[in-house]
Amino acid sequence: MPLIGITGGLATGKSAVTALFKSYGAVVFSADEAVRAVQTPGSSVVHAIAALFGSHILRPDGSLDRVLLGSLVFTDSNLLKALNRIVHPPTTRLLRAQIDAVREDFAPNKTIVIEIPLLFEANFQDWFEQIIVVASSETSQVARLLARNGLNEQEARRRIAVQMPMAAKIACADVVIHNDGSFSDLSETTARIWQQFGCQPGTMR
Repeated sequence: MPLIGITGGLATGKSAVTALFKSYGAVVFSADEAVRAVQTPGSSVVHAIAALFGSHILRPDGSLDRVLLGSLVFTDSNLLKALNRIVHPPTTRLLRAQIDAVREDFAPNKTIVIEIPLLFEANFQDWFEQIIVVASSETSQVARLLARNGLNEQEARRRIAVQMPMAAKIACADVVIHNDGSFSDLSETTARIWQQFGCQPGTMR
């Protein structure tokens, strides 16, 4: 069963590419959604995060204040690594369980696509037959972060800087999608890659 990993930098278009693959018939999962699933109020993960950062990281209902958490870890690579050490193991177990469930329920050639922003940082490379890096210029990333997240330019560049360099991700990729153009351009490129994998847009594999 083909297993494809999608990664890239902040605001490069990973989710858009993942959604396009879903529209072509792939089963898709998101590491970010898995993270949210293991970070429910009262969970052991949330307790561990609160122990690391302090109880002020929690909202009154016991959920994580993700805005505050992001402002802390995206300005300190050591804090980001510490957070990842808490979150990655249960997230990995959940993603593995999701993959296994699909493999039990579908034909062997069903394509599974997983969007994992920290694919290389978390050493997920061995999971996949193909790894796609969605790349953009830093100018495009900053513009999208300003529009999408309401950050100022300094904050946006700081968040980009704390991540693995784009060039390093590109060097590790099987396929690179450059996303500095229109959504139409992105759709055309993604459809072409899907066909290169031996699929046709709209087919259920």
